[in-house]
Amino acid sequence: VQLQASGGGLVQPGGSLRLSCAVPGMITSTFWGTTFAWYRQGSGELRELVATTGPNRDTSYADSVQGRFTISRDNAKKMTYLQMNSLKPEDTAVYYCKATYGAQDVWGQGTLVTVSS
Repeated sequence: VQLQASGGGLVQPGGSLRLSCAVPGMITSTFWGTTFAWYRQGSGELRELVATTGPNRDTSYADSVQGRFTISRDNAKKMTYLQMNSLKPEDTAVYYCKATYGAQDVWGQGTLVTVSS
């Protein structure tokens, strides 16, 4: 199974971006039972958890993005999304999606988000 992240780019402070993570090779029933997460890693920093969504569409967020970011999933399309609003320069990082099913974690490639004027 491969995760395909996309949607990164350059945006001005206060702007918005939506990241997408596609999982085309996962069978639908497995996708339904999978927890998805978005992480980010800034230059010279540790990778940090940004948001998660579980099989029941429950969500959780890091304090630093609460109220600005929204994670969602589309089980029919086998996609997960991270809507990022009111972006700040400190949100600049490579963003990664991760799928957890059973005891297995699968990471996608990163997508770079740069917030700068």
